Amino acid sequence: MISKLLIQYSFSAALLFALNVGISSSHAQSGGLTQDRPEAAHAGASATPTAQQPFSHHVVSTANLHASAAGLEILRAGGSAVDAAIAAQLVLTLVEPQSSGIGGGALMLHFNGQSMQAYDGRETAPRSADTDLWLRNREPIAFQEAVIGGRSVGTPGVLRLLELAHRHHGRLAWQALFAPAIRLAENGFEISPRLNALLQRDPGLRSDPRARAFFYSESGHAHPVGTRLRNQELAVLFREIAQQGANVFYRGAIARQIITLVQHHPTAPGLLDLEDLKDYQPIERQAICFLVPAAIRPNTGIEICGFPPPSSGALTIGQILQMLSALKTSALSPRDLKSKFPASDLAQWMHLYIEAARLAFADRALFIADPDFVAAPAGDWNRLLAPTYIHQRAQLIRDRRSEKVTPGNPAGVTQTQAAMPEQAEAGTSHLAIADRFGNVVSMTSTIESAFGARLMVGQSNQGGFLLNNQLTDFSFQPKSPEGVPIANRVEPGKRPRSSMSPTMIFERNPDGSRGPLIAALGSPGGASILHYTAKTILGFVEWGLDLQAAIDLPNFSITGPQATVQLELGHPQSDRLKRELVNYGQPAEIVELTSGIQAIARIGEHWHGGADRRREGVTLGD
Repeated sequence: MISKLLIQYSFSAALLFALNVGISSSHAQSGGLTQDRPEAAHAGASATPTAQQPFSHHVVSTANLHASAAGLEILRAGGSAVDAAIAAQLVLTLVEPQSSGIGGGALMLHFNGQSMQAYDGRETAPRSADTDLWLRNREPIAFQEAVIGGRSVGTPGVLRLLELAHRHHGRLAWQALFAPAIRLAENGFEISPRLNALLQRDPGLRSDPRARAFFYSESGHAHPVGTRLRNQELAVLFREIAQQGANVFYRGAIARQIITLVQHHPTAPGLLDLEDLKDYQPIERQAICFLVPAAIRPNTGIEICGFPPPSSGALTIGQILQMLSALKTSALSPRDLKSKFPASDLAQWMHLYIEAARLAFADRALFIADPDFVAAPAGDWNRLLAPTYIHQRAQLIRDRRSEKVTPGNPAGVTQTQAAMPEQAEAGTSHLAIADRFGNVVSMTSTIESAFGARLMVGQSNQGGFLLNNQLTDFSFQPKSPEGVPIANRVEPGKRPRSSMSPTMIFERNPDGSRGPLIAALGSPGGASILHYTAKTILGFVEWGLDLQAAIDLPNFSITGPQATVQLELGHPQSDRLKRELVNYGQPAEIVELTSGIQAIARIGEHWHGGADRRREGVTLGD
């Protein structure tokens, strides 16, 4: 059984980490268009702390200055949060092509001050796909081989999602929302250090003729930082979609271009066809919400709401946070930390978090998949968050790393599916927006790996957009060695499991009802999204840090029940923490962990924003 010391100190050790690493605070935030120098692929914030600027009317936080400016332009014109999200996402297609775009998918949470909607624009598998998609001679092919080419492309869902959300919550005309992206595509934008670095080191994008001609010189070098990149193909397409709606993309000439590119790839032809595009529809789902204790609301706690399956976000984050809460018996105030506890307490807290995450990821691997294909335990996903079940799982945590972690059985029934083996996940972008009308959007969008399937759709060498490789999010192995089906296997029309975690945080009223919204957030990062988001939630609502300081906390990750702990390269505590985790039997490595949290928070009468400076995020508002 875990020691009393670990239980008692678990609340505050991570905050001690924050106090000792010299956290740097707020990103440049104003109605103007200032921006810190973007960082490359490695992490490590280093800017001087500055006070966060409050906004009275509206706020937009996205992964790129141009996208935030587009969102703010729409908000100032009287647009809704959804309107601003559409404008920002269209610009992200242009300026952040490695992460998201109209060739991919998205998950959106929308709150109108009273009720919440969860819009699922996740990609789908082709109707002719089968469970053996990723097998060769009955063995899974190499992941990187699977990524590049037409075989990995799922039916894009972003535009259909945006169109549906606009139908429900838009205030400006659909056509008006395309103006910022069209203008920027025609006039061009300067290639940032981050985009240049990713283009330079990517091993597969040069294999696509259009992408090579657009992003690289004749010698194959990425266009240098500061080069003005104009995307005339995308400007033309955006004008057509603005005038005629998303059908232009799903049923017109552009649909035929997509299918030709996918099906005639020279080394990895895909199965996507015109019927897959024509039939695609987004889905409205019900958000999953759970309660956790919080220092900022000690009497009532807070309510956290996130996306349901096919996302693993709300369930996995919820299990981790609730197991940590189940282990706590007392908490000390931040002013007691430096005088009473050594920095080594961080390793104790990290051990607890790791073990809770391993248990949660074991459940994730067994249970979570597209709910239209896989039933929840006894018909209710909330069984994975039930207090009795969480307590049972938390009691499995010991003083040292458990040798083997297995899924639980929240429904008490015989399992008819097997756990998915660990495999890579990557990519995505996040935005968080609040308008002056009381609406809030938290949306994560993706083309999966950096630059997706490395296929650029366009009729010339003057740009276009990239297609996703989302089918690699399915399990490469359809069955266990014993022949038991895996929940997240490939099936026709199915949506692959996702780690995207758009999240909203609410106060709780004394009577137990939901109170006002206090924050909205999310992150890119593949399976590490879950930890980037959980870390920020803990820092903000439980450790009492301001929003930017919570984002700036050092990153850490573990992406499976048997995976090695990953600690963020560039932070001064990582080397020591790696050594100290050995005392708990936890293997660790120091790697690049480049999160991209985008968040907004309502504090009193004002909005505050936070953007992760490990990328190029910017918050703007009025």
